[in-house]
Amino acid sequence: MKKCVFYALMLFVLSSCSREEIQTNQVQEEIVQTNPLTARQINEQINETTKTKGRFNWNEASSHFLWSGIMRGNKIASIGFGDSKDDFDRSKSSNSEALQNEILEVIKQYEGEKERVLLASDEFLNQIDVYIEKQETVVALRKLKSIRYFEPADYRYFENENKINGTTAKSSGSSSGCGLESTTLNAADYTTVSPNAKVPWSFVKHNITNAWNYSTGAGVTIGLIDSGVSFNQSLLSGSFNNGSSSGRTISKNGVYVDSVWPWSSGYDGADDKCGHGTSMASAMAAPRNNQGQPVGVAYNANLISYRAASNVVLDGYHEQEGVKIAFTNLGNTASVKIISMSMGHIFSVGKIEDGVKYAYSKGKLIFCAGGTSTSFTTFVGVIFPAWMPETQAITGVKENTSNQKCDVCHSGAEIDFTYQMERASGNNIPVLSYYNAQTDYVGGSSVATASTAGIAALVWSKNPSWTRDQVLNKMRQSATYYPTKNADYGYGNINVLQAVQ
Repeated sequence: MKKCVFYALMLFVLSSCSREEIQTNQVQEEIVQTNPLTARQINEQINETTKTKGRFNWNEASSHFLWSGIMRGNKIASIGFGDSKDDFDRSKSSNSEALQNEILEVIKQYEGEKERVLLASDEFLNQIDVYIEKQETVVALRKLKSIRYFEPADYRYFENENKINGTTAKSSGSSSGCGLESTTLNAADYTTVSPNAKVPWSFVKHNITNAWNYSTGAGVTIGLIDSGVSFNQSLLSGSFNNGSSSGRTISKNGVYVDSVWPWSSGYDGADDKCGHGTSMASAMAAPRNNQGQPVGVAYNANLISYRAASNVVLDGYHEQEGVKIAFTNLGNTASVKIISMSMGHIFSVGKIEDGVKYAYSKGKLIFCAGGTSTSFTTFVGVIFPAWMPETQAITGVKENTSNQKCDVCHSGAEIDFTYQMERASGNNIPVLSYYNAQTDYVGGSSVATASTAGIAALVWSKNPSWTRDQVLNKMRQSATYYPTKNADYGYGNINVLQAVQ
């Protein structure tokens, strides 16, 4: 009898164990490796997965691999949560606060009492950044059904590749796209139109100059997410309405924190310190000026720029956070119809993905660069976020072609449109320089993207009552391969005159 009572008592004790104790036991069973992988090991696996599967995603990695990435990235993780994979908008979630608190309680359970667990909680998205040190915490959190994604928030893939390959910051992908140089334009690369503006050679190839008889972009606002726009270039500042450009506005904003430490705060302003953003602004909306300088595609469109990162490679906490904020802010700006971003990463970033989806849900037409190769990303196809269905992926092609990518441009099934930006001479697109009264050339899928955003502004300006889908369909109908997309180059080059008629 006593033996039976003992067994009954033990059964009661086991069945009375708290949910937390049982969960802890399950977590302990899943942990095999106790030391985090090195940055070299992490990058090697990311590269191998990208080569074999086409893409790498932290959600598909093991808990140990994810924990290793968090540990090698200042012990900070980014978590997206919700009742479903599409539950990203905090304003549309009835229980976002409860789900967030559930996550924080699990972290406290395994991490113990800390001075700080929560680094940031997004105002508009179901997304938080948290401090994590223990592998047990990672395993436990991944069991929650409310987590949509769980990633390192400050793992610097490109910085680690630089160290592994022995390259310097100046020559590496981490500074890709930057440069404050000025170049005298070759006379063969432009024509001159009134009042005294240089028209890039590519405009003729896409029938943009003839399209100006029907539309110049007036009344349309483009949002630019990049490295900022130079305060030293008057035609993108106080003289934005120079020459034949009139009645429009330019607004410059900064949401980038220039610090290696994720916990640092304080935006460093809207001024471009890289040069890339200035080139993009010029390509899409530089004024039809009287100063003998290059004109942009939509020379009467309004422009709102966001300095969201230091350069085009979104590698690190503040770059990714800045881009997310820029997308949500532009999504919430009613006047913005088009968003252009010529930056990206070789794998997905959950918080940026949320930002893109948020802006898209607000009716924005989004253009993203398909990718421009660095010395160690030649194996990558279309980059993130251009591969997302909410974006239009753009790549650059050689002059007089629609299916010969530029020497450093990416191609692939996700590409939607192409833009001619590389001449047989090797010269690219003439643009305004970072400095006043000077010029430069810019290439790659970056300028192809900015130029296509300008084309969209011309179409929307001609048809102000149209929806995003109507504008997009008109662009497709006016392109090389419509109605059947090319396997690697989408609908091809757009005949802009046809698109605005």
